[in-house]
Amino acid sequence: MTTQARDDNKGTAWVVMGVSGCGKTSIGEKLAAALGVPFIEGDAFHSQANIAKMRAGTALTDDDRRDWLLTLRDKLAAREGGAVLSCSSLKRAYRDLLRSAGGDVRFAHLAGERGLLLERVSNRPGHYMPPSLLDSQLNTLEPLQPDEAGITLDIRDSQEQLVAQILASVRT
Repeated sequence: MTTQARDDNKGTAWVVMGVSGCGKTSIGEKLAAALGVPFIEGDAFHSQANIAKMRAGTALTDDDRRDWLLTLRDKLAAREGGAVLSCSSLKRAYRDLLRSAGGDVRFAHLAGERGLLLERVSNRPGHYMPPSLLDSQLNTLEPLQPDEAGITLDIRDSQEQLVAQILASVRT
């Protein structure tokens, strides 16, 4: 990572978003390393009740997600020098809440075809998010709108390409 890329992203909070299996954690970790900022694994902040619901194959409601999203917003707000957060951010309202952390909050939406996503989700043994919930997430997903700071990426690209595209989006 060049010094210029780090300077271009100084103080920016990136939220790597998308449905289960899109690669939020992998890309988020690589992006954070490239920027020299902390990585916040959004899934680590789900309540035990939410994890139990998902493990049982029950989709989370807006009410289920609210405290989780507030916690993530507060984590972003506490990072003055920038951070990278992995969070599904499926709805515009969820992204608006995260943006209320203040500062420059941008979204990198990792988008892909259902078949590829299902293959990835099915190959994660032991993860609490079952493949049966993928369709619920896809139905809930509200893509980034033109007035939202961010970029939509194709998960068929390599991880290195995805990170490079995110970084380049700030300079254009």
